[in-house]
Amino acid sequence: MEKAMFFSVIVPVYNREDEVRELLASLAAQTSHDFEVVITEDGSSLPCRGVVEEYAARGLDVKYFYKENEGRSIARNHSMERARGDYFVFFDSDCVIPPDYFEKLGRMLAERPLDCFGGPDAADESFSTTQKAINHAMTSFLTTGGIRGGKVSLEKFTPRTFNMGYSRRVWERVGGFREMFSEDIDMSTRVRHAGFSIGLYPDLPVYHKRRVDFRKFFRQVYVFGMSRITLKLLYPDSLKAVHCLPALFVVGVAVMLAMALAVSPWWLLPLGVYLLAIFVSALVSTRSAVIAAKAVPASLIQLGGYGCGFLKAWFLKIVLGRGRDEAEEVALRKGK
Repeated sequence: MEKAMFFSVIVPVYNREDEVRELLASLAAQTSHDFEVVITEDGSSLPCRGVVEEYAARGLDVKYFYKENEGRSIARNHSMERARGDYFVFFDSDCVIPPDYFEKLGRMLAERPLDCFGGPDAADESFSTTQKAINHAMTSFLTTGGIRGGKVSLEKFTPRTFNMGYSRRVWERVGGFREMFSEDIDMSTRVRHAGFSIGLYPDLPVYHKRRVDFRKFFRQVYVFGMSRITLKLLYPDSLKAVHCLPALFVVGVAVMLAMALAVSPWWLLPLGVYLLAIFVSALVSTRSAVIAAKAVPASLIQLGGYGCGFLKAWFLKIVLGRGRDEAEEVALRKGK
């Protein structure tokens, strides 16, 4: 009889008590319990120890550790060093896990074994309309090319830590996460370079809340854009055409606005058609005119924020040749 796999759920936490409560509630409701939860609190001023102890008393196999603030990657590594699982499964604290997640994961690994895997994210019915609009902007083929776990993608799938896992054997050879932005992409690249298998389980989603307002969302995607250039400096062949599209979008919109002011408003027609396509796509997928309407500014923020961050980092680090700054170098030395 084949030995059942045991999973260690790895969650770094920083001042997210309410999110941890929802995450643990969803883990306690799993139909399969072949897992432990290992939470490392990264120097929070509002610790979640009480919430963890509450769910431990209810029977959830959960362990809690507190350490000084060093960053989410170091917190993940701290948890892995104390975990018992055959596989490490990574969630962000703002995730809610469908009740059959681990039941399906065990079955999928048995049917199609992978050294490193990931799944898509989705919006739960309980999410606000803004959260659902942001989710659409981050997962739509029209905005990200499907690179965040879609079934159709312009790039080879790269697992991300809101829904990602790899075997203990991978950890023993590749090591832990580097403390840097886009550390999950860096990790996936290192895993692939080490010769391990990586793949998408498209029917293994999590409900990912992401940012709850557009201002925070802009800051998040702006950092994503900047970190893409850092990844290029680490892995020169990692930059693909799809990663440049938001920057081209920003430049294109700037040109269209300038020409509309100087020549004719008709220069804005391509932008209008594209935004209409986003609205229709969101309307079809969400069946909500409110979410579809909010998906338009969410998509503009996703593309504009990422594109602006990408262009700034490209100019500073590629054109001016500054490379990674001192803070990034210190962070990278903390990883393997």
